[in-house]
Amino acid sequence: MTSMPFIFQIPSGALQGAYGHDIVQMIIHAGLMVKCVLMILLLFSIVCWAIIFVKSRLLSKAKEETESFQELFWETRDLREIYRASEDLIFSPLARLFNSGYAEFNRIRKIQAAADSEGAKSAQGAEALSRSQQAIMDNLERSLKKAAIDQTNRLERGVSFLATTGNTAPFIGLFGTVWGIMESFRGIGLKGSASLAVVAPGISEALIATAAGLAAAIPAVVAFNYFTHRISALQAEMDIFTSDFLSTVERQFFKKQRTGKTDR
Repeated sequence: MTSMPFIFQIPSGALQGAYGHDIVQMIIHAGLMVKCVLMILLLFSIVCWAIIFVKSRLLSKAKEETESFQELFWETRDLREIYRASEDLIFSPLARLFNSGYAEFNRIRKIQAAADSEGAKSAQGAEALSRSQQAIMDNLERSLKKAAIDQTNRLERGVSFLATTGNTAPFIGLFGTVWGIMESFRGIGLKGSASLAVVAPGISEALIATAAGLAAAIPAVVAFNYFTHRISALQAEMDIFTSDFLSTVERQFFKKQRTGKTDR
């Protein structure tokens, strides 16, 4: 009961006189270490929001162009026409995957065209042609897998920084808070006073660091989970498209070669 009158007898303007209710003023009067922590968190936050803006635009364009490419791929039977039309779809991972696979297929087919033609005339021509076609499919599949990895890396570029910010920003803010509280207690020891007017300003300064850490981490974690989900969906579409593309190549080219039809 004796401590209550002492607390309520503190002048109402004691805290406002030193720092006021403005957070900016509290930051200005914060210690050097707390200011450094806040600066680091500000840089983290700026980079994160830049990544969020750029990645949102990239994934939106990727989804839009991927839908357009899928319609083009299933409605057009001529792969050369698809290749020409898909060159403008620079954001779609499926279009880039198709371009890489089709270019690799043409390169391999040109290299083995002469050998396949000579082998078809021999006694073991059918077997040699079959081995040649299987080699083309194996090389094409490896090329598509490499292209899919490249597209995944392109989509994931920068996303890891969001995870890093979400994991580390709260701890960086907590470090600033702990340091600020240490300085507050050090000031109490030097002044020999434990009144609220002495303790409160330092504690409030220190807690700003924790708040800043959470402000930087929460959007980063939300964006990381959202982008990871979107990228996983595109990865699944690339896996499905790889199988569809290989089946299309085998059906449209190799079966026609076996039946003696003219290749497109």
